[in-house]
Amino acid sequence: DIRHGSEARALMLEGCNRLADAVAVTMGPKGRNVVIEQSFGPPKVTKDGVTVAKSIEFKDAPMINVGAQLLKSVASKTNDIAGDGTTTATVLARAIFREGCKAVAAGMNPMDIKRGMDYAAKIVLEDLAAQAQMIETPDKIRAVATIAANGDEEIGRMITQAFEKVGKDGTITVADGKTMLHELEVVEGMKLDRGYISPYFITNVKAQKVEMENPLVLLFDKKISSVQAILPILEQVSKAQKPLLLIAEDVDSEALAMLIVNKLRGGLKVAAVKCPGFGDNRKLIMQDLAALTGGELITEELGAKLEEVQLSQLGTAKTITITKDDTIIMDGAGDKAAIE
Repeated sequence: DIRHGSEARALMLEGCNRLADAVAVTMGPKGRNVVIEQSFGPPKVTKDGVTVAKSIEFKDAPMINVGAQLLKSVASKTNDIAGDGTTTATVLARAIFREGCKAVAAGMNPMDIKRGMDYAAKIVLEDLAAQAQMIETPDKIRAVATIAANGDEEIGRMITQAFEKVGKDGTITVADGKTMLHELEVVEGMKLDRGYISPYFITNVKAQKVEMENPLVLLFDKKISSVQAILPILEQVSKAQKPLLLIAEDVDSEALAMLIVNKLRGGLKVAAVKCPGFGDNRKLIMQDLAALTGGELITEELGAKLEEVQLSQLGTAKTITITKDDTIIMDGAGDKAAIE
């Protein structure tokens, strides 16, 4: 089914409007809730814009669905980059699409409209930057955190305490607890701005993350280029029945394929990440990882060979979480003095 021109735009705009109408009611600190039917379990009640957007699909109307999916991608991208503001982004995107369709229908050149949008966006961003206020005091952090937590003051206070402990450049992660109480724990950790090499390593499909508990960590400062080089250590890790994270300069396609096959067949819970940085900077990051996890950096410069690596040379951590963009290693087993 191929549509062109005004007919295609009208159908896509209809899908855009349907999705935006459902998402827009959640806007603001006192937004309304939306009830979503689920295939399994009870209906979900939420006021999170991106959650509402992701649940909408018009399978019986392909062109209408295309418009909805375009708007859905706006919400998802905003959530990935900013972590909030998905409803506002959806409402703005709908308005831009709607007014753009009107302008094209009136005879304006689409490229002129595009240039005008780009210029307007630049002016708006400059104006927002001039109005922006830096959040520097605990009271301001608590105010923003409480609103983001749907008015829950206890959560707002806890987030404020977390920022006071780790600073604005620290990493805060949220996980399900084992008790009925909210708890705050500060642990030594490290965040790498590199994610998993392949999505086949994902263990939590819903969150699109690799989640490992008490994994072993292999640090290698060169490219893993052959299957034979990593087979011995993989066999040892398999016998130990522990997850394994490989951090290296890169992983060759042949070795990567073998790791993926092992993961998919359930023989070994494994993931691979490229270490960020270049040259000496990468080596320093690797050394920091070795100190954090209590492992050895396997480097050929010191005569070490990947084929000869033993379990005792691997590091470990309490938890490791990997997304497509970053890796968070928490509570490494390294010596506290070395970490500090």
